[in-house]
Amino acid sequence: MKLFDEIPAERPATPLLDTLDTPAGLRAMSAAQLAQVADELRAYLLYSVGCSGGHFGAGLGVVELTVALHHALSTPHDRLVWDVGHQAYPHKILTGRREAMLGIRQYGGLAAFPRRAESEYDTFGVGHSSTSISAALGMALAARARGERRRVCAVIGDGALTAGMAFEALAHAGHVDANLLVILNDNEMSISENVGGIASYLARILASKPYTAMRENSKRVLSHLPGALELARRTEEHMKGMISPATLFEEMGFNYIGPIDGHDLNALTHALGNMRDLDGPQFLHVKTRKGRGFQPAETDPIGYHAITKLEKREPAPLAPAQPQASTSKATSRNDALRPKPRKYCNVFGDWICDMAAADPQLIGITPAMREGSDLIRFSQEYPERYFDVAIAEQHAVTLAAGMACEGAKPVVAIYSTFLQRGYDQLIHDVSVQHLDVTFAIDRAGLVGEDGPTHHGSMDLSFLRCVPGMVVLAPADEAECRAMLSTAYHYPGPAAVRYPRGTGPGVEIPAHLEPIEIGHAETRRHGQKMALLAFGSLNGPAAEVADSLDASHLNMRSVKPLDRDAVLAAARDHDLLVTLEENVVAGGAGSAVNELLAAEGVQIEVLNLGLPDAFVEHGKPGELLAECGLDAAGIEAAIRRRLAAG
Repeated sequence: MKLFDEIPAERPATPLLDTLDTPAGLRAMSAAQLAQVADELRAYLLYSVGCSGGHFGAGLGVVELTVALHHALSTPHDRLVWDVGHQAYPHKILTGRREAMLGIRQYGGLAAFPRRAESEYDTFGVGHSSTSISAALGMALAARARGERRRVCAVIGDGALTAGMAFEALAHAGHVDANLLVILNDNEMSISENVGGIASYLARILASKPYTAMRENSKRVLSHLPGALELARRTEEHMKGMISPATLFEEMGFNYIGPIDGHDLNALTHALGNMRDLDGPQFLHVKTRKGRGFQPAETDPIGYHAITKLEKREPAPLAPAQPQASTSKATSRNDALRPKPRKYCNVFGDWICDMAAADPQLIGITPAMREGSDLIRFSQEYPERYFDVAIAEQHAVTLAAGMACEGAKPVVAIYSTFLQRGYDQLIHDVSVQHLDVTFAIDRAGLVGEDGPTHHGSMDLSFLRCVPGMVVLAPADEAECRAMLSTAYHYPGPAAVRYPRGTGPGVEIPAHLEPIEIGHAETRRHGQKMALLAFGSLNGPAAEVADSLDASHLNMRSVKPLDRDAVLAAARDHDLLVTLEENVVAGGAGSAVNELLAAEGVQIEVLNLGLPDAFVEHGKPGELLAECGLDAAGIEAAIRRRLAAG
């Protein structure tokens, strides 16, 4: 295997890979040819992700596994289900989408994750983790009900296996005795030790046809002897358990094989070829390394989980003439004086460290989002008060509830789209008991290239209907910090939802003072119409208000609403326009409508927000424009309403 130390700037030569428009061609290849395909696949993956940006390390780690799977399985007749989808780029390249990979995650291009509408080889759409075993089991049981002979395979990572849903599916699969192959892609040392000579030898023996034949024949013979079959089963189980982590999966009803080296293509094809034809639940444990074959990613697998598009290298410009250089320096000095916009997650990361220093009762909780939520410094400075519960959003919320019962002040840092998984716990375990839990909800609104599974499109709607819940939406970085303090000091469940990326670049105060809950801010007084903006849409609202001479209110609080501000706006204007980066159905605009109806106020209202549809992937600016939520789209919608009236 070739080891790369930089991403190829030019398209690499991939003569054998270029012959594969479908994976069927892999099934006739020799071991040497498969190895060549794997090398070419890794080189092309490096090049294509360099061109497009996207998920990186996980795909590099499953190159050999992907080749072996499509060699051993008759896809798409045999079903292959990838968990999460970060590692599915090699799969996309091998299944007829090689050239389209150069536009993956871009507006109108390939999706970042497997998607049923995109290819018959994408058997199940994914985005959230830990769904693969449940989905694959459903496929296997449906095939059995129809009398169809097909193998169904789920590939799940050791991180995704930490979620309760995965174990629920494993327990069910063993109970119903389905023809299901589960492959554990173990790349973080979380389950077993490194693959060694004895373990590799055992795996080869356990996956061999003579062993499996002997195992099944012995069952038939010993079944006639009282107690002998159970003795043999326990003897085999304990032999495996001494040198491999087989016992847990065997007890669930799986035939466990492994661990084997997930970068040994010969070992993979041998094991998969044998296991493919075995009946009942099978479990193959493979050890891989994220970023395999790319030295920087092997050294820093977290940093290379995903990369941005690499810009083409341009020749260095000639030195400008002296007068121009002087102007350039002056401009640079002025630019340096301006505050650099901060990411909202960094605002949160600084706030939680500052609040932890001020209050020893603060505890930080995250479901495997330490880096994404910017809890790195907090985890280092307050390790005894930091809890990463792995991919277990439901547990994270109820864990916080239990802590709050004992007087702690838990802060749950979670993405909007992932909080959906803990919604039952947010209602029953936190809100029904009115427990003091703060939710820092990141990635609210349209997040960009990861698409509909990651857009935080619905949190205002599903939070607003929960009794006793406070929901705040900051317009900028300074408000974000102040609102986090506000939610933290509120003696009950409270949420601050903020977008991905940077804010408008306002100065962020160092203090931890809260703001008044349910109090809007009037940013502009205008004529005839008022724009009631929530959170991130205050930016375009300001532009539109200037253009149309409209009033502009930064509403700040979604729940509770500023009743007086809404009623005053209705009294002084002919048209109210609500703006939110959330679905209109049940969102902040609906809250305004409900208040006006309850008060018996009749006024024309235009609710603008995300459509009643799943928004595709693309850059956030492109998606906001598509949804009519940039300044131009908002103004056009208002002018259409005025013209119609």
